[in-house]
Amino acid sequence: MGYRETAPPTALADLVETAWSADGGGGDQVRVLPDGCMDLIRMDGHVVVAGPDTSALTTTRGQQAITGLRFRPGVLPRLLGVPAAELVDRRVPLGELRQARDQTSLAVIAGELASRPHRIETAPWSLEVLRHITTTLASGTPVGQVAHDTGWSSRTLQRQCQAVYGYGPAMLRRVLRFRRATVLLRTGRSPADVAAAVGYSDQPHLHREIRAFADTTVTALATGYGSGANRSTEVPSGSWTVA
Repeated sequence: MGYRETAPPTALADLVETAWSADGGGGDQVRVLPDGCMDLIRMDGHVVVAGPDTSALTTTRGQQAITGLRFRPGVLPRLLGVPAAELVDRRVPLGELRQARDQTSLAVIAGELASRPHRIETAPWSLEVLRHITTTLASGTPVGQVAHDTGWSSRTLQRQCQAVYGYGPAMLRRVLRFRRATVLLRTGRSPADVAAAVGYSDQPHLHREIRAFADTTVTALATGYGSGANRSTEVPSGSWTVA
C-alpha cells in the first residue's frame, strides 16, 4: 500500500505532526490504531474529521487516493470548537462541525480554523501547557502528580482532558504508552525490552494492552503489518496498517 508522510506546512508546525497520503487501492482492509490524535482527511471529494480512537478500526480502502493532516494530541478540538469527547471513535464530515469558506486544501482549512477565536471549553490551556500535559502523561507520570504540578484538582484535569483529548488523563496515558510500544516493537526490540522501556508492569501487561487497543497479538503487530498512517505524539505511530 502506498502510504507516505511529509513535513507539515511551516505555518502549521506547532499544530500538525505530519501530512500524509495513501494511494487508492482495490478494497484492501486497513486497520487504524488509536494514538491520541485527530485528523482532517480528504476522501472521495469530502473533508472528514477523524476523532480520537479507543480501539482499532478496520475499514476498506476505496479506489481514490486519500490525504490527511494528523494534528498533535489535543489540538484539533480547539480549532473546531467541538469537545473531543463528542468525536471519540467517530468519523464526521467537517461541515457538520465547522464551516470553512475556502476548502482548496487541508492546509488552507487548518489555517482558517486556527485563525478563529477559540472556545474556552476546548482550549482551556495555551499550546505550551497542552504540550506539557501531553508529554508528561506520555512519560507515565501519575495523573494525581500531573494535577498537583499544574495546580488543578484531579476532577478539573479529568474534565478538561475529556474536552481536549477525548479521553480522561489515565486513558490518554494508556493510549500514548501503547503507541510508543508499537513504535519500539516495529524497530525489532523484544516484547520484554519494550514492556520495560515504556513502563508496563510486565510482559503480560504489554500483551493485554496490545490486544485491547489493536485487537491483535504482539507478534502480529510487530511483524505482520507495513508502516502506515493516521496519528501520533512525538514519534510516528504507523497507525494505518494492512489488516
